[in-house]
Parts: sequence; structure tokens; C-alpha cells
Amino acid sequence: MADRRRNRDDLGPVEVSVIDNNIGRAMNQLKRQIGREGFNREIKRRRYYEKPSVAKRKKSIEAERRRRKDARRSRGRNSHL
Repeated sequence: MADRRRNRDDLGPVEVSVIDNNIGRAMNQLKRQIGREGFNREIKRRRYYEKPSVAKRKKSIEAERRRRKDARRSRGRNSHL
């Protein structure tokens, strides 16, 4: 899944194709894709200037959160064996 994620600074175009004029489905796909890529979080983060020391602290907190989440997932997978 890590290969599907974009680089934090790489905010390129997000594309969704509309099939059979089904706009509702295309909008839902767009919302899911934006949520999966963390686009809203990135917009919030860039709304105001953040001092480098604060940004570094937030980055380390986020990394710790991801490590704990991955550890929970791996424990859950191993308990079924």
C-alpha cells in the first residue's frame, strides 16, 4: 500500500472517470480517493505557516502513531495463526 501513496509534497491531479453518466458514483469515488491520499489533511496543514520545530514534532508524533497502528495490525494477524 505504501507504493500507492503519493509523496507528501506531490499534489498532482486526481482523476476519476465518469461511466454511463453516473455522476453520483464518480463523486463518491473522488471523495474516497481524496480521503485515501490525505488531501484534506494536507490542505489543513498548509492553511497556516508552521514553524520548522513544530512541523518536526508533529511529523515524529505522526510516525509514532503509524508505528503503533502497524504493530496493532501485525498482532491481530498473528493471533489468528
